[in-house]
Amino acid sequence: MSDSGSWNSKTPKAGDALSRYYNNNYSDADTDSEHCISPSAQISGISIPSSTPRASGSVLRQRRPSITLGLEQLRHVGGPNSIDAFARSWQRAAGYFEIAPSRQSYVSVSDHGDHDDVESRAESALFDDESEHAPSEYSHIHTSQYGSYGSFSQHSRGSIPVEGFASLRSAMPAEGLGGLSGSVIRHAEDLLQEQEQALLDPGSTDKEREPLLLKTVETEGGVIQTVIVGQSTLPQTVFNSVNLLVGIGLLSLPLGLKYSGWVIGMPFLALSALCTNYSAKLLARCLERSPNKALVSYSDIAYIAFGQKARVFVSILFSLELMGACVALVVLFADSLHILIPSVSELTWKIFAGVILTPLSFLPLRVLSFSSILGIMSTVSIFLIVLINGLIKPDFPGSLRDPAPTYAFPQNWMTLPVSFGLLMSPWGGHGVFPNIYKDMRHPYKYNRAVNITYWLTYLLDASMMAVGILMFGDGVMDEITANVLELTGYPESAKVAMVVFISIIPLTKSPLNARPIITTLDLLLGVEARASLSEDASSAFSTNVIRALIRVISNIVFVVIAIVCPGYDRIMAFMGSALCFAICVVLPVLFYLKIFGEEVSTRERVLDWFLIVVGTVLAVVGTAFTFFPAESFEGGA
Repeated sequence: MSDSGSWNSKTPKAGDALSRYYNNNYSDADTDSEHCISPSAQISGISIPSSTPRASGSVLRQRRPSITLGLEQLRHVGGPNSIDAFARSWQRAAGYFEIAPSRQSYVSVSDHGDHDDVESRAESALFDDESEHAPSEYSHIHTSQYGSYGSFSQHSRGSIPVEGFASLRSAMPAEGLGGLSGSVIRHAEDLLQEQEQALLDPGSTDKEREPLLLKTVETEGGVIQTVIVGQSTLPQTVFNSVNLLVGIGLLSLPLGLKYSGWVIGMPFLALSALCTNYSAKLLARCLERSPNKALVSYSDIAYIAFGQKARVFVSILFSLELMGACVALVVLFADSLHILIPSVSELTWKIFAGVILTPLSFLPLRVLSFSSILGIMSTVSIFLIVLINGLIKPDFPGSLRDPAPTYAFPQNWMTLPVSFGLLMSPWGGHGVFPNIYKDMRHPYKYNRAVNITYWLTYLLDASMMAVGILMFGDGVMDEITANVLELTGYPESAKVAMVVFISIIPLTKSPLNARPIITTLDLLLGVEARASLSEDASSAFSTNVIRALIRVISNIVFVVIAIVCPGYDRIMAFMGSALCFAICVVLPVLFYLKIFGEEVSTRERVLDWFLIVVGTVLAVVGTAFTFFPAESFEGGA
């Protein structure tokens, strides 16, 4: 091995090189998911024996029970689409929702030139066995330049040498930048310097995250660039995206249809899906078009397009969105438990929710990301319980066999603006879509992944909306689950199961939603995890106390807001109107127009400005109506 720590690319076997890389860098003492990349999750077809001896860990590995080894092998069955690969893919997606400027972890994949048959097999293994080729829009990156994937270089754990990022500056001149404006290029340069400064600090990376892989490539114009090597397959991307979009906004959709009527509500849900589908694809185009190919997050795109003020504005919106989600989860938890056990007040249940959620805020990301998968399972299970109960019950109310009276148009037009927010609330996933795109093994399949995701999500949302309004009609409540729990005639076991699933959603989703807010507060107060590493014992103790107080106070704030604003429908309508329209429609289109400039065709420019204007109007009107008194909506549908 050379002094720089890089393996020579003429390794006899790619598997041997990977085994040595794995054993040298990830021993038993450092195999937690927050520190390492499992080679099997990166390179399929090249196995890394889980029992490879290394120094003091060899005895432990040799004595591992056979059942443990069997489970370990089961986790890796399927190569790129193994259980372990799916878990790590979701952990990366869940871990990169940013508020403050990102502090990513990187591992570089080195290129030493020779590309023999062994290395070609290793390269094809990294990109899964799908035979499709990238279309021309991605052909400016020569995939042959990815070089030897059996040869790795880790210059320092969690980082890449600054020289690798400095090569990006060669992409900044006018060559190949098309219509990019001078401000976009300047912002890209500033962001590049910011990334380099972060990488100079070895403690600046988030050790809980799954690292990103970086690779130096050559464009057709001969420019050397550093790009992110994606790790997630198409099924993993679809799974992550569906998990992102399917949430508690689903439960208030029947009320949104009640407020809007069939003629307006159903088409609006479809149009909102189409618009947010389009804007999610625009975010990927912005990342691909930017001169800085190491961009990862939504905040990065905002900074490239409009500078620091845009990043601050986006950070405020993200903070409000995540806070609203946490508050809504507390309200949902309290409302549901109060219906099941009415002797305990809603206030008590909200305080109880805060007591439970506070310890969960201390859990590491690897635990929170895995447990959050239970959230989507619980949400889908709730829909199935509602559907089955509707099919079981023979008569109105609460029956699909004897549907309730419904209306084509709103019975009270004052409720229509609120319905726009309720019907928009399920589509709030754009804060993470850029990260999901950058983590794809085959980025050219991103549009297909988005289309599949939206079809699945739309079918689930539309089904819940239709089932709920047909079962309860005018009597539909803020949360469709409240109708099922209050109504007699359903099996008690179904009600208990529903409450269990409702309880699981806040316990699994809320700590993950609160994590970016807590991390940002840690950063602003200078008490992030890395700060304690360079302090003496007393200072480290003070830092840890402040970090603990931040977590406790954050959950107290969520509970207090839930007590002050108890209306679940108003919370979801506010999030849909004030936040989803901005984050999922208006801002992505503005970023796209700014970054692409004159390259945008006249026809597309007209469409984009139409979306901006209509989205802004609906956001302002919908937000204003969420603060109207409840009496304004009485007598409506």
